Amino acid sequence: MPTQNQEQPASGIFITFSGNCKEALTFYQTCFGGILHFDTFDEALYRPKKRPVLIGSLYSERITIHGSDLVHDCGRRIGNHLSIFIPCNDEDDRRILASKLNASRGILNRAYQEQKLIEVTDGFDVTWVLST
Repeated sequence: MPTQNQEQPASGIFITFSGNCKEALTFYQTCFGGILHFDTFDEALYRPKKRPVLIGSLYSERITIHGSDLVHDCGRRIGNHLSIFIPCNDEDDRRILASKLNASRGILNRAYQEQKLIEVTDGFDVTWVLST
């Protein structure tokens, strides 16, 4: 939740995770900075004893991301998958962000980095489209 000095954004993206919402939003905090807030179940629901995240939020200057461990079991099909678009200040800004999001998957090649739009899929299977 934002501090008293910050205005809460009117909208953001919402991503459903399957039991790793806290881990994912904490990872995104290392990429975008910002403030994390989590509301969890009062009691553990899974084994080992884990309190699922009802809603977690990352508030940063660049993006607001909300997420939850509560996932519908509908599967991913053409038409129901999205990518998150982030405009970057310049190629250096985009390269740094892409390397953070893509940390577990290796270095992006130079030719790919020089394109106007690049697509990066992170370790949580979330696709980011980064532009310059």
